[in-house]
Amino acid sequence: MACLPVFIILMGILVSISHLTAVPWKYEPVDQNMETLTPDTSVTFDNPQRVPMEQVGAYPVTHRYAWVDARRSATGEVQRIRVQVREPVDAPGRRPAILFMHGAGSGTCDDSFGDVAGAMASAGFVTAVTDKPMWSTTDIDRDYPASAKAYDKVIEYLRGQAEVDPDQVGIYATSESTWISSFLLRDDKRIAFQILLSPMVYSPRHALGFFVAQDFAIAGANPGYQSVVRRLFSTDADLFGLHNLDIETGVRSAYAIPTLVAYGTKDVMTAQVEGAQKILALAHDAGNWNVSVRSYAVSNHVLRLGDEAVAGTPLADHYLKDIIDWSQGQVHALQQTSPPVAGATIHQSIAVPLDLYGRRKLTVYMILVHSSALVFLLVSALLVLTAGIVKLVRLFRRDKRPVLGFSHGFGGSLALIAGSTLAALLLLGAGLGQVIQALVKLGWGGVPDPAGVSDWSWPVIQVVSALVVWAWSRVLVRLHEVATVAGVRRLPRQDRHDGCKRTVIASSLKGHDSQSALASSRLGRVLFGSTALAMLSLLLVFAFWGLFIY
Repeated sequence: MACLPVFIILMGILVSISHLTAVPWKYEPVDQNMETLTPDTSVTFDNPQRVPMEQVGAYPVTHRYAWVDARRSATGEVQRIRVQVREPVDAPGRRPAILFMHGAGSGTCDDSFGDVAGAMASAGFVTAVTDKPMWSTTDIDRDYPASAKAYDKVIEYLRGQAEVDPDQVGIYATSESTWISSFLLRDDKRIAFQILLSPMVYSPRHALGFFVAQDFAIAGANPGYQSVVRRLFSTDADLFGLHNLDIETGVRSAYAIPTLVAYGTKDVMTAQVEGAQKILALAHDAGNWNVSVRSYAVSNHVLRLGDEAVAGTPLADHYLKDIIDWSQGQVHALQQTSPPVAGATIHQSIAVPLDLYGRRKLTVYMILVHSSALVFLLVSALLVLTAGIVKLVRLFRRDKRPVLGFSHGFGGSLALIAGSTLAALLLLGAGLGQVIQALVKLGWGGVPDPAGVSDWSWPVIQVVSALVVWAWSRVLVRLHEVATVAGVRRLPRQDRHDGCKRTVIASSLKGHDSQSALASSRLGRVLFGSTALAMLSLLLVFAFWGLFIY
């Protein structure tokens, strides 16, 4: 009877925390479609002068390396960027050129865009693939404005080559680099055209929030894991010195030049319907009506047929021919006759979470809760290690005194609670690990393994957490009971003897004090306190991620 109200109070606190840290998320409208005007992705032009439209294999290709120094203005660092330049042999006149811009990761000029750059070079373009501008940055703190300036240095290098027409240099940007291209086009007004492969369009917070939320659902993860996504992408990254999440990408200048947008129907990373609509709106607002959108069936985020992690995965059917034809038309200023939106139906499963923003108070609370749990866990681990060493020393000395000396079963209760809580934590980590692994496979165009632990782990953790809270309510009540009784040296009780009442002095607890009621050793009492704080902090961590409401 005493445990029940304590349990209700503890659960009420944890449920309240889950509600207070909840982040609203609007998934509607769902299953949006953009119908194309024709399934044929071909790009055709009105060509009354019969300008030669060179195709793949028109010229032999030679390649060479060049180096460009790129300086990061924020730190003064200089990266010597290697550039692989492919050129058509014996192509007449000054040739158009195109710069390839890397997506996520750390690609080099040797392992990126080889087939596309080679094919375009054989069709008469001078192509340049660089080592990705990185300096001392990582994927989470990439310097996009500095990267844009680094790519622009390569463009200036191309414009300075005798065989290149400086007014016909375009870019080929894919995925993450479409954030960089918005800065590049803002700074360099001479870029002639752009090919955008699976453009992210929206800010990293919104684009990545969409991508992760969608893929968690596709991977079959329990819907409770969506609460992790919501809170994670509501982090105020500025507190950590990371300023990329909310960069402004929806600017007119990013789409003010002739633009070809290419999507794959198996791409599970890009908001295609809303993205295409936004590109068209921004381009039209900038006075640019030369925008073509192509959607390729059965192709992934990088327009490959199958798993990109497998070497030699081919490009989508007709993709190379289409981008070369479109580029040739821009170079020769021809009027496009094929429909602007063509290919497979463009689909999007959920809406882009445009209501997401950095929540500073939530982030501060997240830091406090997680750092507290980590500190208490480390302290408890050190104390357990110390207890083990003391135990070994006493065994060596044949000293039979207890190391911890827990009394009234508190040691066993603490071990059970700690084991259950840590098991729930490991289960949460395993569930997240599986769904992240599935997310990576989906991103590469592969098929993830069937949902297992990421599906059933969430309700199991919820049940374990509720049982742990019940166990804590029993421990707290027992602590209060023992501490109260241990503080009374004499307990009056009534007994009858020969019809007379007399008081018998209870001495069962005589000699105990309020400290030894928990453990006879100071190390035991300190270990109990630190472990209790660690486990309660982990319950607060679970509550933060929504385990007590979803």
